[in-house]
Amino acid sequence: MFRQLRLVALVALVVAFGGVPAHAQDKLKAVASMSIIGDLVKNVGGDQVDVETLVGPNSDSHVFSPSPAHARTLAAARVVFVNGLGLEGWMTRLVKSSGTRAATVTVTAGVAPRKAEVSGGHHHHATDPHAWQSVANVKLYVGNIRNGLKAADPAGAPAYDANAQAYLEKLDALEREVKAAIEKIPADRRKVITTHDAFGYFGAAYGVQFIAPLGVSADAEPSAKDVAKIIAQVKRQKIPAVFMENISDARMMQQIARETGAKVGGTLYSDALSDAGGPAATYIDMMRNNIRELAKALGS
Repeated sequence: MFRQLRLVALVALVVAFGGVPAHAQDKLKAVASMSIIGDLVKNVGGDQVDVETLVGPNSDSHVFSPSPAHARTLAAARVVFVNGLGLEGWMTRLVKSSGTRAATVTVTAGVAPRKAEVSGGHHHHATDPHAWQSVANVKLYVGNIRNGLKAADPAGAPAYDANAQAYLEKLDALEREVKAAIEKIPADRRKVITTHDAFGYFGAAYGVQFIAPLGVSADAEPSAKDVAKIIAQVKRQKIPAVFMENISDARMMQQIARETGAKVGGTLYSDALSDAGGPAATYIDMMRNNIRELAKALGS
């Protein structure tokens, strides 16, 4: 009888707490600054990590404005993963306002940064933060994420090592896929216009020339002179296609396409993943979508 009473009491406790097993509450709480990094952390962390993302799908980290809810999310975290290279200009203020004691891991550690020209009023150079557009760079991201998780949760190290290795093998296959797709595009057609300068690392890694009326930041407005120069360049170099991005206004690209006769390609995913039902719900899906759209528009 006493055992039955204890069992009833245990069941009541489980029900009272929503039926959540204790191990679910023990997951490492991690925060990623943006959706692409969030996906990488999920792949390396696996079932042992609860990942929340600050800048979600189809959203622009360049112009993100944190809310008090984001500060509370950060305060509850044990480890925070950021891109760095100037992407999250709002992060320092957010960390201070949240009072979080979480370790901050910069996932681009070890990446060779690229300089890019920013337009608007006058031209200057800034660090290009879009290093994830090179699969080789993302392999460095994965190593930094693995090390950050191990530092925050040493007991989970064997799982993080195994998960990272399995994901790195997927990235090896993805890189071969990207290179093979680009090699099929005639060399003289590997030239495109995109909304802002987000594909410099992709271009350098895989031999595609990307030209953008906007600078590195998607909120930088180009002057009429900048757009006129792009239109002249498209005509002069016979650039075959212009592409929209999932985070940017399409009207300027449509103007350039009308005035040059360039083909309007599909949507390229630059700074964020799509939502779960879209074509770029994961990093690997994003890269596959982009090479598929490039191949369709640029192929002879």
